Amino acid sequence: MTAEVPLDGLGAQSLVELALDRIRGDILRGAIGPGERLVEEQLTRRFGISRAPVREALRLLGQQGLVEHLPRRGVRVAELSARDMTELFGLRDALERYAVDTALGGGARPDPERLAVLERATERIERAAGDDHAHAAIDRAEAHREFHLALVALAGHRHLLRVYEPVIMQLQLYMAANMRREAEQRSPAEGAHRHRHLYDAVASGDAAAVLTALAGHGARTYLRPELEP
Repeated sequence: MTAEVPLDGLGAQSLVELALDRIRGDILRGAIGPGERLVEEQLTRRFGISRAPVREALRLLGQQGLVEHLPRRGVRVAELSARDMTELFGLRDALERYAVDTALGGGARPDPERLAVLERATERIERAAGDDHAHAAIDRAEAHREFHLALVALAGHRHLLRVYEPVIMQLQLYMAANMRREAEQRSPAEGAHRHRHLYDAVASGDAAAVLTALAGHGARTYLRPELEP
């Protein structure tokens, strides 16, 4: 078997990262929609690399919940039914409320180190809201996911986080779509302000205020077409 010649000096691992970043970026930007096929041959021509790094990138994207490998039918962008989305968003809501009750229940104050992680995630959302470059939508999606993982991590509950992570992983494509559509109709700064308000409520230790902020968070406001049965 002939060894792969690195593209522009890139090693094999860098080629995988290149393919991974580009495909993931296309998915989170909405350039490739749910259910669309990803053909290895087309991707190798587009990136100018061999199939091996593309295949590995698709495997990693499958682990991240962004693509599905279907027997004898190849690879496609992950797609959820309206029922799946409704159930997963409902589960996400329930897990986040439980995390808040665990972290702040009975008048408890948030753990300073975990709160600092949430603050950094909030600041990242605010920075991403001010960006206007080609990868801005990706940055916002990743910052948003980081924020909600940090919110649930406030509970200091390892098993809760293990349950939550695959849920948010399956929803990340649709969460990104919701944010992208919101940005088309409203300023990204509004979403950043909403997350800052949620952070401030957490920092105050007011569990009721956090739960109220979560109830009006608008996690799926712009996903009505997908949520219709």
